[in-house]
Amino acid sequence: MLPPFAASRPHPWHGLDIGAEAPSIVTAYIEITPYSTVKYEVDKVSGFLKVDRPQRMNALPPMLYGFVPRTYCGASIAALAGTPRGDGDPLDICVLSERVIDRADIILRARVVGGLLMVDKGEADDKIVAVLDGDSVWGEVRELTSLPRALVARLRHYFETYKLEPGGNPVRIEHEYGRDRALDVIRAAQLDYADALAQSQP
Repeated sequence: MLPPFAASRPHPWHGLDIGAEAPSIVTAYIEITPYSTVKYEVDKVSGFLKVDRPQRMNALPPMLYGFVPRTYCGASIAALAGTPRGDGDPLDICVLSERVIDRADIILRARVVGGLLMVDKGEADDKIVAVLDGDSVWGEVRELTSLPRALVARLRHYFETYKLEPGGNPVRIEHEYGRDRALDVIRAAQLDYADALAQSQP
């Protein structure tokens, strides 16, 4: 007998669950791998993965990159960051895996260890940093400071340069933060989702 299945694929942002152990361990939907020279992102209407743009620079993201379902960067995220507003997107997450994961449009369990506060044209655009739960090398890491400094520096460099434009850079990394602050950021993004979007979803 076949197991029950959904009649249609759930929207990655609204139809996936954040996970029973959130905010410590969350579901992450992966849009980009460290091997991609094209920036993909989920189309907010259809839920399909779409081409956003080719990467402007040669740098590739040093970790898997995606977002946490049922989160939104709005007023609560802005209040934590001290910015006028959030960026109006789901909360971004970067996930470290020792084994090669070379495809996107997947979900995984991510153990949260910290984050980067990025401000993009005045909007809070936090990047949660996590490790693949159960990873044989990184799975025991609990804090951002336990990751190799060079790895965090590569992540910072990627986000500090991936939107460079003639005449300036609209992005700045304000600071790095540890696990406790990252958990607060996820809770704030859940609250923003409930306030702004949950009532409009089926």
